[in-house]
Amino acid sequence: MARDGKLSQRTLRSPLGRVRGLGAAKEGVHHWWSQRVTAVALVPLTLWFVASLLVLAGASHGEVALWVARPHNAVLLLALIGATFWHGALGLQVVIEDYIHAEGARLAAMLAMKAAMLLAGLSAALAVLKVAL
Repeated sequence: MARDGKLSQRTLRSPLGRVRGLGAAKEGVHHWWSQRVTAVALVPLTLWFVASLLVLAGASHGEVALWVARPHNAVLLLALIGATFWHGALGLQVVIEDYIHAEGARLAAMLAMKAAMLLAGLSAALAVLKVAL
């Protein structure tokens, strides 16, 4: 049925009931907040990392290894790695959901992306831990 040029849809739910829904995935707000929290966490971590790289410019391999072995530096590096890969996975998930329309292809792309991000993050964390310990 057309009313005022728009399709009308009959439903038993009130407009407020339709607005309160969380959407098809039922996790939109959590995803949105996770992206914002990781983005905010990445700002000071990235500034610290860039400043550290500037200080370490020209340092020998041994000096850099000693720097990584300091507990506060290792913890901050692990936090940077975790936040970076989590934030990246959240962003790539949105891209996959927006641009891959076939359900099977979207699921395959999502699983591949999550596996790749997990393996890359674990590899980076392992490298830091190997040097730090």
